[in-house]
Amino acid sequence: MTENSSECDAQTAFVLTKLNERYLDDAGARGAHTVIAPRTLAPLFGLDRIKIIGITGTNGKTTTASAVYSILLDLGYKAALQGTRGFFMNDEVMEGKSLTTPTLLNTYRHIYQAVAAGCEYFVMEVSSHAIAQERIEGIDFALKVLTNITQDHLDYHGTLEEYVRVKNSFFRDESKKLINKDESKADFNIKNTYTYGMENPASYKVMAYSLNDGISAVLQHFEQVQTFHSDLHGFFNLYNLTAAVAAVHQATGDDLEAVCDAVSGFGGVSGRMEVVSTDPLVIVDFAHTPDGMAQVLNALKEKELLVVFGAGGDRDRAKRPLMGKVAENLAKKVYVTSDNPRSEDPDAIINDILKGMEHPEKAVVDPNRRSAIARAIAERRGDEAVVVLGKGDEAFQIIYDRKFPFDDREVVREVLETA
Repeated sequence: MTENSSECDAQTAFVLTKLNERYLDDAGARGAHTVIAPRTLAPLFGLDRIKIIGITGTNGKTTTASAVYSILLDLGYKAALQGTRGFFMNDEVMEGKSLTTPTLLNTYRHIYQAVAAGCEYFVMEVSSHAIAQERIEGIDFALKVLTNITQDHLDYHGTLEEYVRVKNSFFRDESKKLINKDESKADFNIKNTYTYGMENPASYKVMAYSLNDGISAVLQHFEQVQTFHSDLHGFFNLYNLTAAVAAVHQATGDDLEAVCDAVSGFGGVSGRMEVVSTDPLVIVDFAHTPDGMAQVLNALKEKELLVVFGAGGDRDRAKRPLMGKVAENLAKKVYVTSDNPRSEDPDAIINDILKGMEHPEKAVVDPNRRSAIARAIAERRGDEAVVVLGKGDEAFQIIYDRKFPFDDREVVREVLETA
C-alpha cells in the first residue's frame, strides 16, 4: 500500500488522504486495485492496541514529549517516541530526524513497530501542518496535550488567527485532553479536559518553584501535593516538565509521587538550552520564534548576553522583525546572521530582522554564521554569555536546495579550540 500514486500498480492499494486526493485518478490509471481510507487501516497497524499521546504547541513539543517518554521508561513501561529528533523505541534510536510529524503511513508504520515491540505507549509530536493536512487521520489519541500557542508558520497558515484555529481544532473532540491553563489562546472542548499551569486554577497547579541550580517545584493535584526536581533550566522548562508529569499521571494512573520522582532522570534534549562550554559560557538553543527566543533569553536574564541568531528562509517573514525586537530588548549585544536561508537572499532576511530593532545600527551584521559565532565569542568579556539561537542540534545549513554540514555546537567548539 502507498500514499504515492506514482508507486501504484496492480499489486498496490492507494491510501487516500487529504494531501493526495488530487492524485486519485492517477492512482487508478496506474492500476491501484483498491482505494483505502486511513481509518480502515488503523486496526491493521495495531493503533487500537497501544495508548497514543499527542503533544502540540508552538514551543515545548520536543522537550515535553521527550520528558514524557523518559518518565514512562523510568517507570518501567515500554514506550516509543516520534518527533523532531526522530523515532525512538525503548531507549533505542530507530530512525534519525525527519518531519516533526511524518506522513500518515510512516506514523502508522512506527506505531506498528512499537506494538510489535511490546510498547504500551506511543508518544508523538503533532505539528500544525499535520493537523491541517490531516496526517493524523484515523488515530484515536489516549491523551492530547497543548503546550502553548504563539506566532509561527504564518508562511503556511496565512494569519495568526488561522494558525490558532488549526492548533485548537486538535482539541475539539471528547478525547482526554491536558491543556495549559495559562495559555489565553487555548479554545477546547471542556469534556474530559484536565489542565496545568501556574497563574490560574488548574488540575495540576505549580504552587511554588525555584529556578536556582535547576528546577524545583511544588505541584498540587486536587488534595495531593508533591515535589519534583530537574537539572534543566528556565521558566519555560518548568511548564514543559509540569505538562510531562501531568500527562504521564493521566495516561498511566500511576502514583503521582512516583511520576514526580522520575522527573530527575530526564536529562533534557540536545540542542535545547545546551551548555556547549562553561568557561566561557556558550549556550546553543533551537529557539526560532519570537516567544521561543524570549523564553530562552529570560531564563538567562541574570547574565549579560551576546546573542547570535538569524531566521529561516522561505518561512514566516512576519516573525523576523519581532525576533529582532526580542533580541534587542533582552541582549546586551546582538549578532544577526544567517539561519537556513534556503532560496532567499540572506541579506534580505537580515534586513527583515533589523526592521524590528529600534537601533539596528548597533547590531553586528554578518551573513556568515561561522564568523558571526566566532566574533561573538571573541568579543565576549568577563561573565558575559554567548547564546546561539535558531538551529539547536541541526547538523546542516540549508542554502538553496543543498544541505551543507554545519552544527552550531561543533562550530563553537572549533572556535574555542583555536582561540
